[in-house]
Amino acid sequence: MSLVLPPETAIRAAIGLLGLGLLLLVLVDAFEAIVLPRRATRRWRLSRLFYTTTWRLWSAVATHIRHLKRREAFLSVFGPLSLLLLLGAWAAGLIAAFALVEWASGSRIVSLDGAVNLVSDFYYSGVTFFTLGYGDFTPRGAIARLLSILEAGMGFAFLAVVIGYLPVIYSAFSRREAVITMLDTRAGSPPSAVELIRRHAQKNALPVLDSFFADWERWAADLLESHLSYPVLSYYRSQHDNQSWLGSITAVLDASALVLAGIVDVPNWQASHTFALARHAAVDLAQTFRASPVVSVPPRLGPDDLTRLREMLSASGAPVRWCDDSAARLQKLRDLYEPYVAALAQHFLFALPSWFPSERQISNWQTSAWGRASASASAAVRGVLSDAWRDDVH
Repeated sequence: MSLVLPPETAIRAAIGLLGLGLLLLVLVDAFEAIVLPRRATRRWRLSRLFYTTTWRLWSAVATHIRHLKRREAFLSVFGPLSLLLLLGAWAAGLIAAFALVEWASGSRIVSLDGAVNLVSDFYYSGVTFFTLGYGDFTPRGAIARLLSILEAGMGFAFLAVVIGYLPVIYSAFSRREAVITMLDTRAGSPPSAVELIRRHAQKNALPVLDSFFADWERWAADLLESHLSYPVLSYYRSQHDNQSWLGSITAVLDASALVLAGIVDVPNWQASHTFALARHAAVDLAQTFRASPVVSVPPRLGPDDLTRLREMLSASGAPVRWCDDSAARLQKLRDLYEPYVAALAQHFLFALPSWFPSERQISNWQTSAWGRASASASAAVRGVLSDAWRDDVH
């Protein structure tokens, strides 16, 4: 004997299962994004679908903004805004899930005016989730009361998790940006590997690069841990248009590769560890955002640039040891990370730094909104600090 449910009962059962499925989907996604301290590897996730869709639309609009500063300002809004929208989407999903389950159970709520329908279930679910308690709807029966208690408790828990989640995000962002800002005086704005080594060589401070690479090894480890656990941080852009987390890690990879290929007086041991961990961060982040390695872009350092690179470093006093296999060794090191940073640059619309500083490069610390147009003011600042550094060295 087959059991055939009445059409209305079958529809309510299907809607109830849909509500339970939506509830489970939102809870698992929020748990993986906020609570779980490791990367979620599932292919299909609500937050991944959310960011894939919204970033594709946002970046498409950004590509039509020709003014670079306005484009950066527009792109900088996405990270914080998307976080708020995702939290709102989770809240809306939970409210809708409980409303569907309530409707499937027979809309067992009592209204002051007597009218109860699916819209009433959504309204009652929202009031319960945010614990407003207007009193115009009340639960009737054990199922409705149980659902109300569960939803109210979930609303409190959701609020508590959000309150704890935001400080973690902004604390990780501040740690990241503090170290990026420190790179400004050492490698320029935007940073470049040649400028980093040249500035240290000019001040007879190449041995200091060993501790510099040690600091950036820790920074790369923190970047890897925080941005894999909270991928939304990758969309948070730096304070200055000529700085970014991707540009900084690329410049450090360039510098460590250059040291490993042919710079004397800088210990290779620490540079190799920094290179390995920074490359690990770039590769894992490219995998997280499904940014396939790019090998067809124009090379950042062509064969003709190698002569210029050696000449600039030698002129600064850097002890360059460039043997026959140095160029090949440098190319092998570049092949390990450049396809991945190029893929991340395309995904996030970042500009990768050059190996060389621009001829008229002015670091961020050398100017201000009042003196930006004054080359003489910037030159004076550079001169005063250069004298102080020279006295320090001698």
